[in-house]
Amino acid sequence: MALPQPQVDTRPTRWPRGLTWALLLTAVAGLVYLMATASTGPVDPTEAARGTQSHGTVVVNAAIIVFREGLEAVLIFAAVIASFQGANLRRRRPVVAGAAAAFGASIITWFVAQAVLDAASSLGPKLEAITGFLAIVVLLIVLNWFVHKVYWSQWIGKHHRQRRKLLASSGIGATVGLVALGFTSVYREGFEVVLFLQNLQLQDGTGTVLEGVGIGLAGTALVGVAIFKLHQKLPYRRMLLLTGVLVGFVLMVMIGGTALTFQDLGWIPRHDTPFTVPEWMGAWFEMYSTWETLGAQVLAGLFVAGSYYLAEWMKTRSRHARSEGAATRATAPPLELAER
Repeated sequence: MALPQPQVDTRPTRWPRGLTWALLLTAVAGLVYLMATASTGPVDPTEAARGTQSHGTVVVNAAIIVFREGLEAVLIFAAVIASFQGANLRRRRPVVAGAAAAFGASIITWFVAQAVLDAASSLGPKLEAITGFLAIVVLLIVLNWFVHKVYWSQWIGKHHRQRRKLLASSGIGATVGLVALGFTSVYREGFEVVLFLQNLQLQDGTGTVLEGVGIGLAGTALVGVAIFKLHQKLPYRRMLLLTGVLVGFVLMVMIGGTALTFQDLGWIPRHDTPFTVPEWMGAWFEMYSTWETLGAQVLAGLFVAGSYYLAEWMKTRSRHARSEGAATRATAPPLELAER
């Protein structure tokens, strides 16, 4: 009788996710440094003829950003405290305190970002290009459906595991952990909002951006009340999908404006299209009559759509792998029959 052979794990080694983010941050930091120290083209960018994003567009974009990120923060926060029932109801207070602290920290982050921009004001038009570039990078990550399927789901799952662990413990350590749980549920979204809004603030000033922030916060508050009142009756996934489409619109606008700024600085070439894009499309959608700006917007749209289909393909492949592992076809007769 043959001895059973030891099983060898043939699964491919996974690339460390932390290393991926570290490489991405290093690459982004390097590009920002190159932009800050790069020379500009022969045309003075402050005198270059370029479209101006309308006041209404800046307000709408700011409102969309705040509403979308606020909605995601509310959904995560609601999911975290949903099980705080019965004897655990009083333990919601530290979580709520942590969420409130995150909101305050987001406001502080806004002033810190403004101080950094003031210190970098000597960069002139380069600063708008840099803030636009950073906002686009983060927006591409936020709108990457593969990241949503793999990373954001694990982020929410981590909150759930931490919540269960804290509910099973007591003492000052558990209270501090609950405060941290509420803080991390909200602050990431607040940080993203601050980052996105810097480019809009440079374009049309703080007052215009605050108009959009007020509208976005009002919409988030209304939906938040509905979420906590109706709980599972709201179509969370569809709501996030809708707001994702809206943020996709903001992404297209930011890419068009940032690409045009790069052209004004002489960092990318300018080739006029044989057709003329109406002026109002430049004011509202940052669409201009050059192949580079329009091409950048098209590529961004393809990236977002491609990431969605990649995520769906990965999900289908994973489902098939699990089903094949659960029902493996026999390749030999049972042992007792083989020994007869």
